[in-house]
Amino acid sequence: MSECALVTGASGGIGLALAECFARDGIAPVLVARNAERLAAESARLSATYRVDAQFVALDLGELGAAERLAGELESRALEVGWLVNNAGFATYGQFAETSLDDERQELLLNVVTLTELTKLLVRGMLERKRGRIMNVASTAAFQPGPLMAVYFASKAYVLSFSEALGEELSGTGVSVTCLCPGATESGFQERAQMGGVPLFAGRKLPTSQSVARSGYRAMRAGKRLVIPGALNAFGAFALRAAPRGAVLKMSRRLLERG
Repeated sequence: MSECALVTGASGGIGLALAECFARDGIAPVLVARNAERLAAESARLSATYRVDAQFVALDLGELGAAERLAGELESRALEVGWLVNNAGFATYGQFAETSLDDERQELLLNVVTLTELTKLLVRGMLERKRGRIMNVASTAAFQPGPLMAVYFASKAYVLSFSEALGEELSGTGVSVTCLCPGATESGFQERAQMGGVPLFAGRKLPTSQSVARSGYRAMRAGKRLVIPGALNAFGAFALRAAPRGAVLKMSRRLLERG
């Protein structure tokens, strides 16, 4: 068996930047996303640049049973996952009563169900080997409710809670869980969610996917439970826990509502 780092949502943004962090350190990444052409190009680039055997699996993780299909593919290639990064996810934007049920069903499958199932399927091998690192990518959205992005914010609250609880369960086993909670980041996230003109992003110089990925990667290697890149993001996330809930809701809506 050959050890690898499995990174979902790795065709661009934070996921691809994390795959590059592994490759740079000589750890062979396996990139997973839907876009086969993009994955083929990026895995070839990483292989040539860093002299690692970067591979890819083109798969829609927003479908039922995707985690089991992915685990089966890894087994067929004799790949042993020593590093798991659950990064794949997307957001829907708008009034909950008006947004697409199909889109939100896929959002929950990708952000919550596949993440949970893939972790379940791969953590057992890590425990048998008494070593492994897991990173689940949440968001600063995990620390508050998000009117106009109700399902997305709730899904990231799940990821944070799940990661912290699992990390405690695994204490002393040689396997750690890190939850990466970035704030607004320069990536394709806003475009996919159709969030042009939203105050949270408009007119701001956002941190790059690469800088966020480096913060998460360092924390994962160190076995840290939680990392929130950016001092202001970290302060804001913890301040929200002490703030009156009604005020948090109003503030969150103002940041997400177009003028």
